[in-house]
Amino acid sequence: MALSLATILAAGTASAGVEVFTITGEPIVNAPERAAVIELDAPARLDARISRDLPADPDRARHVLQSRMNGTDWQKTLDHYGKLYTGIARAWMLGVEKVPAVVVDGRYVVYGEPDVQAALEEIEHEREGDR
Repeated sequence: MALSLATILAAGTASAGVEVFTITGEPIVNAPERAAVIELDAPARLDARISRDLPADPDRARHVLQSRMNGTDWQKTLDHYGKLYTGIARAWMLGVEKVPAVVVDGRYVVYGEPDVQAALEEIEHEREGDR
């Protein structure tokens, strides 16, 4: 029995569904709403945002950063870091080699296709051929 594209999209969870790995300079289009889109350069962007406007003097910079870490939003920032790095760990676990990468069910991958819908159709076609 061949799986339809609708079945692939309905799979839902990131580990058993559609995952899209990319970076800022490699935009993707037509990603299903339930797809997990992981931007592998997002932690570096968060680092840059946190260190923005820090003084050049290391002691003053440490003081400013400690003040930020004592702020009410710091726990949200840490939680966000955790989510971002989970995506990077997932890419590493899957052996993602380049971006964009569209992965289905942690087993099927299409590299270099920014149109997620087209990549999913390619995966569906290949899966049908395996039957």
